[in-house]
Amino acid sequence: MDSFLIVLLLIFGGQTIGSLAGVLKKPPDSFLRFSLAFAASMMLSISFLQLIPESLKVTTFLYVLVGLFVGIGIMGVIDKILPHINPELCKKEKPVVKRTVTMLVIGMALHNLPEGLAVGIGFAMTSKLGIIIALGIALQDLPENIATIVPLYGINKNRLKSFLIVMTTVLFELIGFIIGYYLFKDSNLIFLGISLSFAAGCMIYISVEELIPSAEVKKHPFPSLISFSAGILIVYLTSLI
Repeated sequence: MDSFLIVLLLIFGGQTIGSLAGVLKKPPDSFLRFSLAFAASMMLSISFLQLIPESLKVTTFLYVLVGLFVGIGIMGVIDKILPHINPELCKKEKPVVKRTVTMLVIGMALHNLPEGLAVGIGFAMTSKLGIIIALGIALQDLPENIATIVPLYGINKNRLKSFLIVMTTVLFELIGFIIGYYLFKDSNLIFLGISLSFAAGCMIYISVEELIPSAEVKKHPFPSLISFSAGILIVYLTSLI
């Protein structure tokens, strides 16, 4: 199968499966925690085992550091402006939930843009790297979309409407991918190296600030350890292919 098509399937796949799972029958919380921890592990592994080493091959350590902290900083600013994953959402009163879910969907769309950029930048380096990043992001999209669509469906009681609203956010990830790929595929190596470390910074922030806390790792250390180990192992094995 064409690598470009594989990336597109991963971009849409994680979000589609997550949205369908959440709107048809919400999986148990244990599954969501396991998925979030697994996705965090993969994204951190991709950042430290793939993106940062690749960026160091084409540019200096200083440029890599700049790109890394710019990525973390931009994601931090987005997170301060708009909410993202919110495990406590379902416990709030309905008027508050309605406003929060609206903000959450908007925040999710804006978060998808740099995630798509990360995939596009990686794909601009090599198709294999782009596929690995897309896989990691798809895995974190799955529980993320479940966490978003469950309270949304609880408000409007319409499965199709909830599904379509959440799925519109995938367009931002697709736009980010297209921009990232076509903007950086012919760029000079220094700029590409900075962009790779920028993508790593975005993924590290998402993992540390959002996925790991939402997975409640401290409360469930043993399953979290298993899922973390599995994520690292998968990324390591894919690097050998």
